[in-house]
Amino acid sequence: MKEVAIKAAKKGGEVVAHFFEMVGLEREVKQDTTFVTEADKKTEAAIIEVIKKEFPNHGFLGEEGGSENENAEYVWVIDPIDGTGNFVNGIPIFAISIALLKKGEPVLGVIYNPITNSLYVGEKGKGVTYNGKSVSVSSQDASKGALTFGYATKGKERAFELLGEARKHFRTVRLLGSAVLDLAYVARGGTEAMVGISLNTWDYAAGVLLVQEAGGVVTTHDGGEWRFGDGSFLASNKKTHDTLVSFVGSI
Repeated sequence: MKEVAIKAAKKGGEVVAHFFEMVGLEREVKQDTTFVTEADKKTEAAIIEVIKKEFPNHGFLGEEGGSENENAEYVWVIDPIDGTGNFVNGIPIFAISIALLKKGEPVLGVIYNPITNSLYVGEKGKGVTYNGKSVSVSSQDASKGALTFGYATKGKERAFELLGEARKHFRTVRLLGSAVLDLAYVARGGTEAMVGISLNTWDYAAGVLLVQEAGGVVTTHDGGEWRFGDGSFLASNKKTHDTLVSFVGSI
């Protein structure tokens, strides 16, 4: 299944790369005020085609409507371009995200940025690789660490409430515009923590697995046990987590 997911991500990446920085690429504004383009739709279709060829009985949950058989034992959760706002503006901070759920829980996650050729792969119980090499979360504490925020439109106000306070506790704070890459960076050890607010399933399904398999932790905003399906969470390298819970809870 891992190789099929990687193949699908790479195939989707070919579509994305074709459209990146295309002059005159039309964008639509969805009901939640986020963008969608022809590239999103064609990328999702390409990904599903690759997977369905190998696993015709599996289910799919795609951001751009490619959803079917969602009650199957195995369901693929697909975000064809996480960070479309960056993509349409020629900013290369976006990624294809593919997660495989078994009975509602993620067992495989693949995140791929075709512009930087960055491939993150995580398997339940088998750790995480970045471009084929094993990686893990960092050992930095908050005073030396980087924190990012990932939020859906309805979580924007809360994110900006927390932003000012966050700068008092972490060395640096970033708004990157791609929740799946926020989580991938924590897993790789590039950043130390991420606050997720009101995210959709496809925004985090692959990423939370990567963080957990790389030695990090994912909890609710008050530090409690987090359950898959809750789009608000805290993800970190563990060492910064107490600081994260403390300042989020104080606002």
